[in-house]
Amino acid sequence: MKNLIPAFILSILLTACNDKPKDQTVNMASLSPEEQVAYKIAKASGIDNWGDVEELDFTFNVDRGENHMARAWAWKTKTGDIVMKNPQDTVEYNRSQMDSLATTTDKGFINDSFWLLAPYHLIWDKGSTSLTVQDTATAPMSKETLSKITMVYGDQGGYTPGDAYDFYYDKDFIVKEWVYRRGNADAWSMVTSWEDYKDFSGLKIAETHNTEGNQVKLYFTDIAVKTED
Repeated sequence: MKNLIPAFILSILLTACNDKPKDQTVNMASLSPEEQVAYKIAKASGIDNWGDVEELDFTFNVDRGENHMARAWAWKTKTGDIVMKNPQDTVEYNRSQMDSLATTTDKGFINDSFWLLAPYHLIWDKGSTSLTVQDTATAPMSKETLSKITMVYGDQGGYTPGDAYDFYYDKDFIVKEWVYRRGNADAWSMVTSWEDYKDFSGLKIAETHNTEGNQVKLYFTDIAVKTED
């Protein structure tokens, strides 16, 4: 079976995913209404436990018809050390010391880890994004009535500047679906579900993302969270 990742998925590459994300302690009164919603979504997904994480391991998988792609990652969150393994290669690097090989590999890391932890980026990427909230919105796949927060990246820097993400979330601030819009276009480039939530040392992660008609399935396996003793 050929290993393949669709090109439109590889295009979801962002500037975010810091080696040492900021302290998650937040003064809610200092936040705008949109930032308060962003924090509630991140909190519902366990961001308050992020500071205890020493290492996060996961495998990012994509199934598209008979084609399957998988990349395994070991991420030491405090030091920025990364190990990537796929059927063809193993690459080790530190995100503070990048060469051309590391930069190529890091694009995959940013993509895959963003899928894993996207709710946290609503907070982590403050300053490089703008947020808008819609209290009542129709989810594009399920047609459920949910709420929506839109995150738009600035048009400077990063691998794909100017992209937009619409997060559809429920009354408990859990993301149920999202839309990716390249270059903040009106038409969406991709829409997927957020399902199969599991708890990993307090991090609540959606293991499965399906497109409409289940034509493409993106999912995580081998998730392991190592915390401070």
